[in-house]
Amino acid sequence: MPVVLSTTSLSPAQRAECWHEVVSSSFIPLRVTLLEREPSAGTITSAQLGTPQISVVRAGPQVVTRSPRLIAEDGKEWITVALQQRGTAALEQDGRNVVLRPGEFAISDSGRPFRKELVDDFVFTAFHLPRAELRVSEKDLRTLTATAFSSNSGSSGVVATYLTSLAQGMGTFDASVRRRLGFIATDLLAMLIQERSGKLNPQAPESAHAMLVLIKEYIVRNLSDPGLSPEAIAAAHHVSVRYLHKLFEHEETTVSRWILQQRLEKCRRDLSRATRVAPTMAAVARHWGFVSPSHFSRAFRTAYGMSPREWQMAQRTPHPPVEDQPASRALVIGGRTPDAAHACHSPGDIP
Repeated sequence: MPVVLSTTSLSPAQRAECWHEVVSSSFIPLRVTLLEREPSAGTITSAQLGTPQISVVRAGPQVVTRSPRLIAEDGKEWITVALQQRGTAALEQDGRNVVLRPGEFAISDSGRPFRKELVDDFVFTAFHLPRAELRVSEKDLRTLTATAFSSNSGSSGVVATYLTSLAQGMGTFDASVRRRLGFIATDLLAMLIQERSGKLNPQAPESAHAMLVLIKEYIVRNLSDPGLSPEAIAAAHHVSVRYLHKLFEHEETTVSRWILQQRLEKCRRDLSRATRVAPTMAAVARHWGFVSPSHFSRAFRTAYGMSPREWQMAQRTPHPPVEDQPASRALVIGGRTPDAAHACHSPGDIP
C-alpha cells in the first residue's frame, strides 16, 4: 500500500524542518528552502515498484537544491522524472534551464548538482530509480537533463500517460505487479532517451516491452483510421512487419486480432451509452474504423454472442436498482525512516 508522509498536522513553524526530512527520506538528500513566511502543508504519497518508486508530491512554494557537498556525502546516483501537474517548476542542471508547465516533465540526475524552484502551490508525479537500472549511456543522459518533454504525443506522451496511470493506481497493485510495472516504466524511459539521442535499437531485447507499449498506444489513438494495418504501424515505428508480429506473439495474439478487439470494445462502449437518440450501428462501426457494417456485425456476434443491435437494446432496458455498497479505503502509513515517519505524519494527514 502507499506510504503517506505529511506535515498537515504540524504548526507552520515546525513544517520547514520536518518537510526537509520528508523530502530527503523519500528521495535523496536535498536542501529544501520554503518560500512562504508561514509554510503550507506538504504531502508525499509513494509506492515501490520494485526498486523504482512512484510518488505524488503536493506542497507550497519552495526551492530544492542538490549541492556538490550533498553529492559527496551521499554518493548515490538516482534518476528522477518529474511530471508537472499543477504549478510551474524551473529546473537547472548541466548548464540548461527549463520551465515546466502542467503536462510537461523533465529528468534530473542526482550525481550532478541541480536546482529546482517552484514558486506556486504545486503537484507533480515523480518516478525515481537507481541510475544503473536505466541502461543508457552517461553522455546520452547528460544531454537530456533539464529538458522539457511534452505529454501530448509520441514516446514522451506514452511515458507521461504511463506514469500518471501508475500514480493513480499505486494502491491497487500487489507487489509482483508493481515490480513488473516498474520494469516497463524503466524500459519506456530508456527508450525515450535512446530515441532522442538517435540511438534507439528496437531489436534489442530490453526495448521490446517498451516498444510494445508504444505501439499499442499508437494503435488505440488511430483506431478510427480504416487504413490502420501492420504495414502502416511498422512503418510509423521504423520496425519491420516481421518484428511487429514477433512482439505480439508474446501476447499470444496477432496485430490484426488485437486491433479488432480494441475496435470492438470501443463500439460496445459506444452502443452502451444512454443517450436520447441511439447511435446507428453503421455510424458506430464507421467511427471506429470498420469499413463493412456486415463484417462489424459478424465480428461483434463472434466476440460477444449477440448482434450489435441486441447488445444495444439490452443495455437500454431498465434494470432494478442495486444498493450502493460502502466504499472501503486502506492505507499503510509509514516512511523510509522511522524518525521521519513518526515526526511528520498522523492518520489524520491523509488527503
